[in-house]
Amino acid sequence: MNPMMRENPADLLPELLTLFGAVLGLLTGMFVPRRRQWIAALVCAAGVLAGLVAAAFAVSGPRVMTFDAFMLDPVTHVTRLTVLGSTLLVLALGFAPMRGHRRETEFHVLTVFTALGTIALGAASDLLVLVAAYLLASIPAYALAGFGKDGKGAESALKYYLMGALLGLFMLTGVTLLYGLGRGTSYETLALGLPSGPAVTVGVILLVAGLLFKAGAVPAHFWVPDVTEGAPPVVATLVTTVPKIGAFAALFRLGAEVMPHSWALTIALIAAATMTLGNLAAFGQDNVRRLLAYSTISQAGYLLVPVAVAGRTDLAEPALLYYVAAYALTNLGAFAVVVAVGRDRIGDYRGLARRSPLLALSLVICLLGLIGTPPTAVFVGKVLMLGAAVEGHYTWLAVVAAVNTVASVFYYLRWIVPAYGRAEHEPPTVSRPAALVAYTATALTLVLGIGSGIALSLN
Repeated sequence: MNPMMRENPADLLPELLTLFGAVLGLLTGMFVPRRRQWIAALVCAAGVLAGLVAAAFAVSGPRVMTFDAFMLDPVTHVTRLTVLGSTLLVLALGFAPMRGHRRETEFHVLTVFTALGTIALGAASDLLVLVAAYLLASIPAYALAGFGKDGKGAESALKYYLMGALLGLFMLTGVTLLYGLGRGTSYETLALGLPSGPAVTVGVILLVAGLLFKAGAVPAHFWVPDVTEGAPPVVATLVTTVPKIGAFAALFRLGAEVMPHSWALTIALIAAATMTLGNLAAFGQDNVRRLLAYSTISQAGYLLVPVAVAGRTDLAEPALLYYVAAYALTNLGAFAVVVAVGRDRIGDYRGLARRSPLLALSLVICLLGLIGTPPTAVFVGKVLMLGAAVEGHYTWLAVVAAVNTVASVFYYLRWIVPAYGRAEHEPPTVSRPAALVAYTATALTLVLGIGSGIALSLN
């Protein structure tokens, strides 16, 4: 079904409100004293909240193509809600650690701009808009990766930038090839005009390379563990959660609307390699941030499964959209625990349950959630993902995903067990603001999981 075409700025109200909040926050930060930079942070958060409310009201609207390049459909609606909700939690998580920082305003503004680029990435229905969104989602994140201005931060920011620039160049080359072969850049034109042949295959591979970088999938995953460990913990939370949402939405849209079915096997192989490599690399990690980094790589593999069967089964779209929202909440909760504790070694979490039983419980729920244990939201996401793989005639991929899910139990338990063990030293102190974010994310993933589980059982 072809969407309606129109050019109404009100269709972009969530993005405009978020942009207004970021710009107003930047201007506020320029004119208030350093000790009151928190006002700019609140302005940015208010803009994101206003955008989230507008996005919620827009869900009931018709399927529309606005300005010939921005699609308003379920993929965009879920992308908006998930990105803006996640960004609001990241801003709350960073409020206390960034309080009084000489670049406090810049942190919050750059975070919001990253979110805007991510939304555009998921909603783009034109290759030129896709490239612009990629840059908007990437450049602020490069700056944030080196926000700590220490040795590790500088190294991680440099690796992040160099890989992003290289794969972004590949992406531009792919866009150029597909434009020449399909005689247009809109997805509708490309779907009708792209011929078959090796040149199209090369163009698709180059285009997908940039999106795989944003998703943190093989073979564009090398930056993930270094940036997650070297960047400030709040920034690590952002870059391993928010940009992935737009990347998977963009990949799904390309698979469903543009690319031939022949790309399905390639994406399926990438998915299998990504989830397997992420799990295997996580086994020997003693640094919790690197463990979560490899966990996000493995989760990228699971999220690529619905992308591989896009257009082959009606279950692919709900599977991806639900899973990406569930993953975002669960990953945010796990990272919020890391920020609250302020320690990076697994051994440093020994005795956490004695110091803060609720925070230890949040950690357990989030880690079990990443495995896909009921009643968490990721459990329902994995059920839908496996169902989509079987319906899309990729049963072997469902088996690979199930085996990897079982294997992942080992390294998550390596973190859970010490938290409930006896502390050899004084248990770590806990940051209350970050703990509140962890509790919020944990509660949301439980509510989403229980509610959707009941809905599935009734159907």
